[in-house]
Amino acid sequence: MSIRMIAIDIDGTLVNSERKITEKVKQTLMTAREKGVKIVLCTGRPFPGVEPELAELGLVTAQDYVITYNGSLVQNVGTKDTIFSAGLTNDDFLEINYMAQKLGVHLHTSSTDAIYTANRDISPYTVYESFLVHMPIKYRSADEMMADPVAIIKMMMIDEPEILDAAITQLPAEFRERYTVVKSAPFYLEILHQGASKGVALSHLANHLGLKADEVMAIGDNENDLTMIDYAGIGVAMANAIDEVKEAADVTTASNDEDGVALIVEQYVL
Repeated sequence: MSIRMIAIDIDGTLVNSERKITEKVKQTLMTAREKGVKIVLCTGRPFPGVEPELAELGLVTAQDYVITYNGSLVQNVGTKDTIFSAGLTNDDFLEINYMAQKLGVHLHTSSTDAIYTANRDISPYTVYESFLVHMPIKYRSADEMMADPVAIIKMMMIDEPEILDAAITQLPAEFRERYTVVKSAPFYLEILHQGASKGVALSHLANHLGLKADEVMAIGDNENDLTMIDYAGIGVAMANAIDEVKEAADVTTASNDEDGVALIVEQYVL
């Protein structure tokens, strides 16, 4: 059965090390789209953080869809209609905030309007995330968050890689059972609703569009891409992917600095 939808991670996959979409990748994806293949960007970023890439690829109509917040939200790009969503509650916020304090790592909370942090010494990785996804940072204590709640989509434990890795080993099993916990970068550990993941989101979108899993290709490089690579009929790992992704994938393509996305689409779709 032919591929009718391609789900593509952004950082480390769609964009190269300079965070740019190469001309070859752009033209290949546009050709696939002209042939009726759905091109779906599937990212940990919020919607504002993916708008430049959507615009560059021309994925801005009511026929286009995007998966954001690592699968916590699926939207129609043109209409902004929600296809699937799974956020966190205030009780979740308290539990995750407590766990971050216990482990001694920085934490921030992502809503649809801003990144919220209760750390007075704001992590440089929070600043980097703000720059990357085009979202403002707002300082708000835990008490203030509870007094004036926001719609929480996901939370992120963030710190130097060695500090974060040490903290991850101390996460209780019951915490991992309550939430979807995935690394999206050496310095980011993302905590989502238990029912949220890129794979779950992609399956909801495929069902919405009347597609089967074997009509879907998913391309990624990091731990947060594993579920969609497992779901898709053709799961693709970038050459720069972590070992776990390469082991889970059906095939490996070239790196994000070698037009890997374009090469695999040319081979299996065009």
